[in-house]
Amino acid sequence: MAQRLRAFDSHAIVNIVDTKGLLEEVNDRFIALTGYTREQLIGKPVSMLYDDAFKELAAEIRACLKRGDTWQGETPLRCANGRMIYTQITVMPMYDEQGNWTGSISARTDVTRANELLAERDTAETLYELRDDIWIVDAETRVFSYMNRSAMRRTGWSDKAYTAKTLDDLSDESGNDAILNACEELASSGEVITQLDTELLGKHFQVTIKMLQIGRAPGRFLIMLHDISDIIDEERMKSEFISMVSHELRSPLTSIKGSMGLLLSRAAGELPSKARALLEISHRNADRLVLIINDILDLEKIANGRLEFNLEDTDIVSLLRETGDANASLEQRFGVRIQIENLNTPIWLNTDPNRVIQVLTNLLSNAAKFSKPGDRILVRAEDDPNELRISVTDKGQGIPMAEQHKVFQRFADLSNSNRAAKGGTGLGLSVCKAIVENLGGKIGFDSREGFGTTFYFTLPKKTSQMGAKETAPLLREAS
Repeated sequence: MAQRLRAFDSHAIVNIVDTKGLLEEVNDRFIALTGYTREQLIGKPVSMLYDDAFKELAAEIRACLKRGDTWQGETPLRCANGRMIYTQITVMPMYDEQGNWTGSISARTDVTRANELLAERDTAETLYELRDDIWIVDAETRVFSYMNRSAMRRTGWSDKAYTAKTLDDLSDESGNDAILNACEELASSGEVITQLDTELLGKHFQVTIKMLQIGRAPGRFLIMLHDISDIIDEERMKSEFISMVSHELRSPLTSIKGSMGLLLSRAAGELPSKARALLEISHRNADRLVLIINDILDLEKIANGRLEFNLEDTDIVSLLRETGDANASLEQRFGVRIQIENLNTPIWLNTDPNRVIQVLTNLLSNAAKFSKPGDRILVRAEDDPNELRISVTDKGQGIPMAEQHKVFQRFADLSNSNRAAKGGTGLGLSVCKAIVENLGGKIGFDSREGFGTTFYFTLPKKTSQMGAKETAPLLREAS
C-alpha cells in the first residue's frame, strides 16, 4: 500500500481540502506545478486557485461531494505567476471513522499542453481547408514553413517541396517581387501588419501580411492571399457596360436638351404657359441626366486611369474669383450669397485649374442646395508651407452623424437630401474625392446636424515645377 501511495503521489497532483474549503495538504508535484510555497497555500481557501468564472462549477463540485459522490472533469488552475493551466481532476469525498464528511481529496493531471496541441491541430486543419491561400514564412531565412492546400495547388508545390523554397524563389519564378518587398519593409519598419493588391501567378490578389513575433527570435510572416480576379473582371465588365451606355445616351440626350432649349428661347415662337411649364421641367431633368452621365464617365475614367490632368502654374486666388463669378446663378436660384475670403495675395500652385474649378463648383452647388434663402456661403483659402486648404462652409441643416460615413459613396442618398426637389446626381462628391486624391490632396468635411457643414480639400505644394506631360502619367498610375 505504501508503494502504491508513493507511485500515486509521484504521478498525480494532489491536494486535500476540508469542509470549509480550506487547503489542508498539497503534494510536491502540486507545489512544482503552481509555483506556490506550502506556506502560501495551507490554510488558505482553495478558491484562490480559481478565477471568477469557475465559482458556479466550484459550487456544483461541493454539492456533489456533500452527497457522497465523486466528481470528475476539467478545471482551470491559477499559478503563482498568474498563468492559468488546465487540469483533468478527480475529486473524492473523505470521511472519518464515524462516517462524517471531513473534506475531499483531489488528484489532477496537467492537460494544458494537450489542449494547446489540440487547438493547434484544429487551427491547422481550419487553415488547410480555407479557400484563401495561406503561407507561413520564416522572417530571417524567408523559407516557407507552411502552405495550406489552396496555396500548394496554386504554386504546384507539394508539402515536401515548399519547405525547400523561399520567397525569393517564388519572386523569381513569378516575376513579381511585391510580396517579398512588402515583407522586407514590414520587418524593417517594426509594424505588425500590412496590406497590398498585386498580380501573382496569373491572378489578382488582395494580400495581408502579419508579423508573428516569437520572443526575441526573428519571427514568422503569416501571409494571406485572397483571390479577387473574379471581382476585378466583374468590375471591368460593369465599367465597360456603364461607359458604353453613357456614351450612347449622351449624344441623343444632348440633342434633345438643345432642342428643348431652343423651344424655351422662343426660337419656334411663343409657347402656351402650360406647355412652357412642362418643357421647363423636362429641360431641368435633361440637365440632370447629362450631369449624371458626365459624372459617371469621369468616375470610370478615373477608375481606369484615363482621366487627363493638365497641370500648370495657377493663381488660386484668381481661380476662386473665377469660380465665384461662374456660380453666380446659384445665388439667384437659391437666394444665397457666396462670399470668398483671403483674396488679397496671389497663391501660386502647380495644379489642374479646370479640375479644381470642377471640385469647387460641386461643393458650392451642394452648399447652395442645403442652405436657406438669405444664407451666406463662405469660401476660404488657407495657405501654409506644405499645402493649400480650400473650404466651403454653409449654415444648412448639416449631415446626420449616422449617415456621414456614406457621404463620398456613389449615389449616396442622405435622409435629409431631398434630391428629387433640389436636384443633383448623387455622384458629385465621389468625383470630387477622386479628382482631389489624383491631384495628391485630401478631401473631408466637418458637420453638425442643424448647424451646417464645412467641406474642405487640400492641394500639395510642389517643390519643383513639373509640366503636365511629366505629371499626368504619375496621377494615372496613382488612380
